[in-house]
Amino acid sequence: MSPVPEGSAAAGSGHPAPGRPASVTPFPGVRTGAGTEGGRHLAPAPDAGPTSLQILRSLDSGPRGLLEKEAEDRLGRFGENVLPAWRPVPWTRRLVRSARDPFTAVLLCLGLVSALVSAWGTACVTLALVGVSCLLRSIEEHRADRSTAALRELVATTATVVRRACPDSPPREREVPVADLVPGDVIRLGPGDLVPADVRLLRADGLTVHQSALTGESAPVAKRAVDAPDPALSDEGPFAQPQSCFQGSSVTSGSGTAVIVATGGETRFAAAHDGRARQRGASAFDRSVQGISWTLIRFMLLTPPLVLMANAALRGRGLETLPFAVAVAVGLTPEMLPVIVTTTLARGAARLARTSGVIVKRLPALHDLGAVDVLCLDKTGTLTEDRPVVEGATDGADRPDPDVLRWAAVGALWTLQLAELPAPDALDEAILDAAGEVHERDRPTTTGDLAPEDYEGVAVLPFDPVRRVATAVVRRPGKLGVHTLVTKGAVEAVLQRCAMDEDERDRLLGLANRKAESGLRLLAVARGDRASRPGGYSPADERGLTFVGLVALRDVPAPSAADALAVLARRGVSVKVLTGDHPGTAARVCADIGLRRADSAQGADVVTAEVVDTLSDAELARVADRATVFARCTPEHKARIVSALRAGGRTTGFLGDGVNDLPALHAADVGICPRNAVDVAREAADVVLAEKDLTAIDRAVLAGRHSSGNIATYLRITLSSNLGNVIAMLTAGLMLPFLPMLPAQVLVQNLCFDAAQLAFAFDRPAAAVLRRPTALRPRDFLRFITGFGLLNAAADLATFGVLALALHQASGDSGEAAFHAGWFTENLLTQAMVMILLRTGRSAAERRAGGPLRAAAAGLAAVGVLLPLTALGPLLGMSALPPLYYLLLGSVLALYAVALTAARRRYERRHLAEETDPAPAASAAV
Repeated sequence: MSPVPEGSAAAGSGHPAPGRPASVTPFPGVRTGAGTEGGRHLAPAPDAGPTSLQILRSLDSGPRGLLEKEAEDRLGRFGENVLPAWRPVPWTRRLVRSARDPFTAVLLCLGLVSALVSAWGTACVTLALVGVSCLLRSIEEHRADRSTAALRELVATTATVVRRACPDSPPREREVPVADLVPGDVIRLGPGDLVPADVRLLRADGLTVHQSALTGESAPVAKRAVDAPDPALSDEGPFAQPQSCFQGSSVTSGSGTAVIVATGGETRFAAAHDGRARQRGASAFDRSVQGISWTLIRFMLLTPPLVLMANAALRGRGLETLPFAVAVAVGLTPEMLPVIVTTTLARGAARLARTSGVIVKRLPALHDLGAVDVLCLDKTGTLTEDRPVVEGATDGADRPDPDVLRWAAVGALWTLQLAELPAPDALDEAILDAAGEVHERDRPTTTGDLAPEDYEGVAVLPFDPVRRVATAVVRRPGKLGVHTLVTKGAVEAVLQRCAMDEDERDRLLGLANRKAESGLRLLAVARGDRASRPGGYSPADERGLTFVGLVALRDVPAPSAADALAVLARRGVSVKVLTGDHPGTAARVCADIGLRRADSAQGADVVTAEVVDTLSDAELARVADRATVFARCTPEHKARIVSALRAGGRTTGFLGDGVNDLPALHAADVGICPRNAVDVAREAADVVLAEKDLTAIDRAVLAGRHSSGNIATYLRITLSSNLGNVIAMLTAGLMLPFLPMLPAQVLVQNLCFDAAQLAFAFDRPAAAVLRRPTALRPRDFLRFITGFGLLNAAADLATFGVLALALHQASGDSGEAAFHAGWFTENLLTQAMVMILLRTGRSAAERRAGGPLRAAAAGLAAVGVLLPLTALGPLLGMSALPPLYYLLLGSVLALYAVALTAARRRYERRHLAEETDPAPAASAAV
């Protein structure tokens, strides 16, 4: 977004609008988009780097922020801070886009072919099917988008903005939706925040940001507030400027205050990604459905020419059979697939949000949840309570030393006070709680023993996953002219910053390793004195420190973790722990909650990041499949492990809530985070939980299996029935002197079956579907529909014999009309039977369930019996049938039901054997 026009009121700049530059480009050498004034564009300034004051003046803003009224005016003038590609899709575009579905596109082509050969009845019905499918899919997508938009409000990304109610009122900080931000707004940034727009820093304290979405850099970049850009960095591009942060970045550590210079479509993120940033590759669900779809489409495209050639060769028929050939191809099409998929997933997502507070941001992710067979997570806050407790504090000789805990508490207190963290760090709180208890129990008897609050905080360098330490700079009472740096963090990282020889460092590392192997979490504490100075501190000052000691903490297992893990194991979901902690700490927690390898009664296999670094991708895939715990993991290690599991054929979910979890959230099939996760993790996740709880994940997995089970059942039943009907009609068409069914009859039959199939979206699947991870595997589906389709074709051809026997005295047009009516009735009755009998369930109660499906099947059967007897029958070329036909048809249907039940039981026994056999992978085909 461009600078604000001159005509706008000065909002807190303290300088009159006249006399200031017409426009100032915030970033040297970079066009940010020109503003408008009186209908004309404001030209961007030349490449001279503007100062912070010039930026504020050009935006009619100031350190005290905008007036609320001025912010409202600018929002109306410049629009919401939303990328253009993320705006709601218009109805017309949604309707046209729905026609891009493979099956819908094929139907449209078949309808146009029918119109070209003047088969107007076939063309009208086919095109009506296309219209109904597109309309229903558009309606369901609109409802899903509306539901998703409403759910997003619960986790909407917000920003802390500084604004004033009136010119004389003091500035106030408040949270506003990111979409309401405007150029000139002054915002606060903290760890985990997404940078909501392109900004110029006014103040920064230890600020580092991830710019990987824009530059591809995996490491955080240090940012600082400088009054003017560094000319030496101008050739390196805008992202190298330390005073500029851009939309699409995320804050890794530190804090800052910035003024917004561009929003919405005028940001560098919008220009660089052009709406492609949120586009994902095909999900596991999309790939499965497309595999099934294109296999059927190839068969459909072969059907019309095969019918034409066979009828021309055997019956001497020409293009007059083209409408019938088109109708047969249409009959093979699962026209309702887009509608069933959208409806089923949208209902499942809405039910999850309503009952469990789980928000599914991407509908196909609900199916992928049902297919997850590996769940990767960090242990803190999930397997353990996010509430560690201090076990003890010792010096370098492993002797208890209260000074170690006191210095750790000093660092913790002033880190919490000065770092402007979005949430208090659990380790700092645990240290302060323990230090408070010790101070109350052993009140100081000398002036040298001070409480943490007796020190005066000066500055802070917050913790980040790259440095792995946090440093507080304090002023000690009675020590004039001296600042003390108190550094605490990972033992290796702290020891690297201490002044000691290698032998001493190795000795302390060995001591720490021995303590960590017993399952304790360790923080090292060091301090160093520096001459006081007015300037800020940087990580370069964390050198030459004096080692103080070690603080040992232990994790408290979450009360529900053990039970939740047992439930996930019974559902075929294995859990992998990816943590930055010491291997001993992770192994102890896993032992406490009973997490071990699925094929072993021993404890969990633990692999360290050092071992991961030595493995190739293929070797890592094999190791990741077997191991349970990965320790000492960086964000890049987590992402690589998740990718290796996916490459090995596993469907992965990753649960994370921090900035360091972002690469793994992107790498997983399904990214999961709790609602209280940092903004950047919440935005990257596919599923947002009400709380960080494995029980909530179990409910989400069940909902995913519920939805994907209904989709799989629909595909099995529909495709096997359609294939059987097509085979029977092609065979009968070559044997009869007339067409077995008229094109209009085929299409009306399809319409009735399509309407009944909507019940699949409201069905409750059998318990067997929920027992194992679900995956739509094209090869297994084709094997299923081929077997049951041939059985259906046999029943149809048996009906051919029944019709020949019942109608042997009929002749001419009356015989053809009766034949058409008989086969129409039998087709709908067999399709109704398939809907009930192929809905697998091992218990009678499960088979009696599925009320919507039973009602739809009953309605379909009623239409099949009664339609030929109504006034519509003659219009469709059908006539009434003799009673003998119904008697013989009942016998055929009874035999078909017996054969279908036997085949289904055989299929279920084979599937049960696959489920109980430990050799196959955990994911079983539906």
